Amino acid sequence: MPRIAPIDPARAMGKTKQLLDEVRSRLGVTPNLVKTFAHSPAALEAYLKFSTDLSRGMLSTQFREQIALAVAQANSCAYCLSAHTTLGSNVGLSPTEIEASRACRSADEKEHASLQLAQAIVIQRGEISAAIIEKARQAGYTEGEIVEIVSNVALNILTNYINRVARTEVDFPRVKVALSLATSKPVEWI
Repeated sequence: MPRIAPIDPARAMGKTKQLLDEVRSRLGVTPNLVKTFAHSPAALEAYLKFSTDLSRGMLSTQFREQIALAVAQANSCAYCLSAHTTLGSNVGLSPTEIEASRACRSADEKEHASLQLAQAIVIQRGEISAAIIEKARQAGYTEGEIVEIVSNVALNILTNYINRVARTEVDFPRVKVALSLATSKPVEWI
């Protein structure tokens, strides 16, 4: 049971109604996360703008979904794991890529380095070593891409925390937080 009940879009008014209507027109549905954010039109608008602006950045849609999966797994957020498993699949990630992303792994060296960076940011609360940043640079990431990785991590921490605090009811096909892979251990603190 949610600790913060989602807003019923049919009863929303003013700015809240406008924002919920915009989400529904873009997605065809209004996810419970959005209806929970709607308690604060300012927070909802900031979340939507941050998400939209990052979608126009240098990182691909698929890769942003991989980061979202890595962050959701690190934060044990069932809502976001479920949502981003569905969204990742919708943008072309295979079940193997989704599972590997949750474990902060990728067969692609560049993606692997950045998933490790994302996980380290979450686990170490941003106090990461220069060596982890250097691995991302050696993998081919520019300073701008590293800033966007950090920004995507921050966006996903926001949604993870809203969902964990609110205990948002999952309205996507449910995914268990536990991984079936044995490779889910966190990166070493370097």
